[in-house]
Amino acid sequence: MRIGDASDHLEEAVLKLAKQAALLTPAFAILLPLAAQAAPPPFCRDYAAAAVRQVELARAIPACNRGAGPRWTTDYRVHFDWCLGAAPGVVMAERAARTNWLRACRGR
Repeated sequence: MRIGDASDHLEEAVLKLAKQAALLTPAFAILLPLAAQAAPPPFCRDYAAAAVRQVELARAIPACNRGAGPRWTTDYRVHFDWCLGAAPGVVMAERAARTNWLRACRGR
């Protein structure tokens, strides 16, 4: 192998790596801020436990029972897993939506 051939091969490898980095940079620019905003596990444990309590309360009061759907499931894991992928503000808004529904359906 000649020195020029090795240099050409190295240059091709560097260009290929640069192209891959250029393709991945936009994806990282989108995904990293989302991950940075995701709610932490302790916050999500509290949220999921509260969500299940709210749903159980709603089901115990016929006027408040909303039926099916992820917001109204008693499955702790559904609430917890959703929370882990959501920003804390969105999680708090979801909890508030259930709270507001419970207050309204109970006449408070």
